[in-house]
Amino acid sequence: MPGERKDPYRGFRYRVEIEGIQQAGFSEVSGFSTSVDIIEYREGNENTTPRKLPGLTKYGNITLKWGVTDSVDMYKWIENAVNGTIERKSVTIIAIDEAGTDVATWQIIEAWPTKYTAPNFNAKGNEVAIESLELAHEGLTRTV
Repeated sequence: MPGERKDPYRGFRYRVEIEGIQQAGFSEVSGFSTSVDIIEYREGNENTTPRKLPGLTKYGNITLKWGVTDSVDMYKWIENAVNGTIERKSVTIIAIDEAGTDVATWQIIEAWPTKYTAPNFNAKGNEVAIESLELAHEGLTRTV
């Protein structure tokens, strides 16, 4: 139908797949971004405005957060990195529509853990204990 309204996908309906790791689910995924540095260049005989040329492409680190369970797969990944073994993995973030169908995918290329944060504990609180892992990576692609 022409003019059919398309609602945006919900930010709370997604799943994360990490090559070789079985993790039940993630409460938050944040930080994936791409930027291209700008190189300003000007020759002496040109006007006063410099040209802007593309420089290096950079990718923001991705943070994954999940509730603590008996699974230690994610912790073992950072532990290996701390001990000198960097294991690069593919990470896929998949948006899911209201019907449960995969609708958009972000593929993270050559990801490896760079920071782990253990949960905070507070006897007066009632929050879920959350672990987090920050991933460095070398690329990001999106498919529909």
